[in-house]
Amino acid sequence: MKTDIEILIKSRRSIRKFKNFDIGEEKVLKILELGRWAPSGLNNQPWRFCVLRASEKDKISKFTSYGNIITESNVCICVFIDSDVCYDRTKDLLAVGACIQNMLLMAESLNLGTCWLGEILKNKEKVNEVLNIDKRYELVAVIAVGYKDESPVSEREELDKLILLVGNI
Repeated sequence: MKTDIEILIKSRRSIRKFKNFDIGEEKVLKILELGRWAPSGLNNQPWRFCVLRASEKDKISKFTSYGNIITESNVCICVFIDSDVCYDRTKDLLAVGACIQNMLLMAESLNLGTCWLGEILKNKEKVNEVLNIDKRYELVAVIAVGYKDESPVSEREELDKLILLVGNI
């Protein structure tokens, strides 16, 4: 029997086409709230968020080849790592990744689609500049959020192809 979390994880997909409906503040806050509950080393919680709507998100769309996903989304959440609270870059980046996964899953549970954008990172300094964000905050991802206007299908590699060492599991 599949659990609710298993269904949620397996049904989440990257959505690149969104309907033109507004997302209420309460849903955005719920997504951020669940993101902040991710695990982090020493509980340093190195993630920081910047929520963009309308013309604000359009300002950053020019910094990626996937700008249309940003402009068509209803909301973009820029996720930053705060260098002032970091103690181990690799571990802290993993924590931010866990935070992002929590947000993606919370959005899915709210029937919202998301797309985790990373290609924009080649211009992360420009994003900080346009948004007037201090350099101590390094952009790690942009999450486009909106009501889904597509239902993509995705496959995964068979588990036995992903296990490096065969032993008793």
